[in-house]
Amino acid sequence: MPSPVVLFDLDDTLMAHREAVEAGIVQHMRALAYEGDEAEARRLWHALEEEHYHAYLAGELTFEGQRRARAAAFAAAHGHELADDASGDWFARYLEHYRASWALHADTLPALDELARVVPGVRFGIITNGELDFQTAKLVQLELPGRFAHVIASGAVGSTKPDAAIFRHALDVFEADAPVRASVYIGDRLRTDAIGAARAGLIGVWLNRRGDTPTPDDDADAEAAGVIEITSLAQLPALLAPRL
Repeated sequence: MPSPVVLFDLDDTLMAHREAVEAGIVQHMRALAYEGDEAEARRLWHALEEEHYHAYLAGELTFEGQRRARAAAFAAAHGHELADDASGDWFARYLEHYRASWALHADTLPALDELARVVPGVRFGIITNGELDFQTAKLVQLELPGRFAHVIASGAVGSTKPDAAIFRHALDVFEADAPVRASVYIGDRLRTDAIGAARAGLIGVWLNRRGDTPTPDDDADAEAAGVIEITSLAQLPALLAPRL
């Protein structure tokens, strides 16, 4: 029988990625005895992640290459020059701290449970920009795999959000199991997640946890695409039940 599909982004939507990144880089910085303001270090590391990870998504860097570029730039800002191989080792040690800090947002499990209750037959999935193995490792550590029928990762598909192709691929995967009656995508990035999904024909939901103000262009495009804004996953069940 046809059934609704609710798809989620992973990092900063279900998992508290930014918090784990900030905790991980501060712990790594202390282990290396880097001097400097920790709040500024967190801001720098976040900026480097945005710069180099998006270069990877654009095909300008490999997955390993963007990691090494981030490591080298952060270390250089603290007076530590890294050779290419050394930057890979540096990032691997940072990853240990980052992994130890993985946690779900407090509203994740209650929202999934309540959605399953109020939307009979709903199927859950994930669409994430990243490498499948790495993102799956997060789900395993967070004890989430059994909740999602399919995990769609850009590294395995060959297209990245907000490209409509990755959203349509995800729906094709679910259609192979059973007809899809309606589909929703929830993510923390307005253009990459919500606008991209809405333009691909899904209901696009922007999870704006931090109360960010969109640019005028993003605001206009979101309105034109019919994007729905929420501030917590706790709002999803009441929002989606009448639509699905």
